[in-house]
Amino acid sequence: MSPGIHLARTLARIEALFGKGLVVSMLTIAVIGVVISFAALAFMSSATPDSITLASGPKGSIFWKIAERYRTILEKQGVTVKVVATEGSIDNFRKLSDPKSGIEVGFVLGGEAGKDEVDNLYSLGSISYQPLMIFYRGNPVQLLSGFIGKRIDIGEDGSGTRVLAKALLKANGFRPGDGTIAIPPGDAAKELLENRVDAIFLMGESAPLNVLRKLLHTPGIHLFNFAQADGYTRRIRYLNKLELPRGSLDLGKDIPPEDILLVGPTVELVAKKSLHPALSDLLLEAARQIHGRAGLFQKQGEFPAPIEHEFPISPDALRYYSTGKSFLYRTFPFWVASYIARALALLLPLLLILVPALKFAPTIYRWRIESRIYRWYRALLEVEREASQADPERRGEILRQIDSIEESVNRITVPASTGNLFYELRGHLGYVRERISDRQE
Repeated sequence: MSPGIHLARTLARIEALFGKGLVVSMLTIAVIGVVISFAALAFMSSATPDSITLASGPKGSIFWKIAERYRTILEKQGVTVKVVATEGSIDNFRKLSDPKSGIEVGFVLGGEAGKDEVDNLYSLGSISYQPLMIFYRGNPVQLLSGFIGKRIDIGEDGSGTRVLAKALLKANGFRPGDGTIAIPPGDAAKELLENRVDAIFLMGESAPLNVLRKLLHTPGIHLFNFAQADGYTRRIRYLNKLELPRGSLDLGKDIPPEDILLVGPTVELVAKKSLHPALSDLLLEAARQIHGRAGLFQKQGEFPAPIEHEFPISPDALRYYSTGKSFLYRTFPFWVASYIARALALLLPLLLILVPALKFAPTIYRWRIESRIYRWYRALLEVEREASQADPERRGEILRQIDSIEESVNRITVPASTGNLFYELRGHLGYVRERISDRQE
């Protein structure tokens, strides 16, 4: 038996085994494997997380209390929030920059990060002003330079208060260590009230609200008035001029007893670039609930806002500010939208492959049918070539091979649309048989 017939019969057996041609079978298996792999990868990577870790500030601080409000709001949507107490804004930034920290979101004061240190971080926007409050005892002080030579606590290491205080004191002629002292964390107000320091720098990132209220209500303790607020905001661009109107804290006791100017940065909600878009939306929704109301230093609806400082604004946050939450999370509860998003992540890769495949399916199908028929032409050509050089006795054996080929061909099942190819093959078999028979005679 010739090699061509042997090959054709081998392919026919494989076709019977797989139900389709060898090449098509292998391609189908390969495509299915690739599709399943990519679909599984898409499903795993795009599934919406149901938990998040948020860096706040020291326990009891305003930042920590705000973080707890975020936790309450997000947990109503089915997202578990782990609030991690930290030393303050700078500590939050360090933890966000550390890929091994597990921190995904945190509060960071404007002006605390270098341009080359934010490659893996995005800002979701500014959420509030953070005024710097300097409480002191003794005679009124008009300028920050008036604190030179006094005992000053400028905040704890890891806090944004300390960073800002150093910048302000340097601008007023302070030299490193001039007048500043270190005291145990959390004891600044106590040290001032007990006259062990002359002035303390406080911000909401590290100071409990009740401490600020107590100092404001204590006779003999003054709140520093930044008479040069405009000058500070021109020199230090990330600072804002803020005004605390007379009596705004307590009208009955006239606290403060005069309009007081303050300066302070904005607080940014900073996240790792890997933050899922759905969680970004939920965080900004919570920010609107928490920070969107009018307050002492802000107007109704002023925050959150896409105000960019060191951190670029997240594309997901920009989309949220423009159009609100994405359609799924705007239309369905979070857990329902999450399941739909996972299903889409699984189905879309399949559709991207199946839709073009369906378009070319008729062409591929016809090619399969033609390949079933054309493989026998290879065997027929070899038989005819062999017959032209064979002796009469050998030609008889070749005729029997043609009969065997015709027997195999007759078992091919083809649709009516390609019946012409089938009958042409049978006609060519008859033509070759007739030529060989004529030579044998």
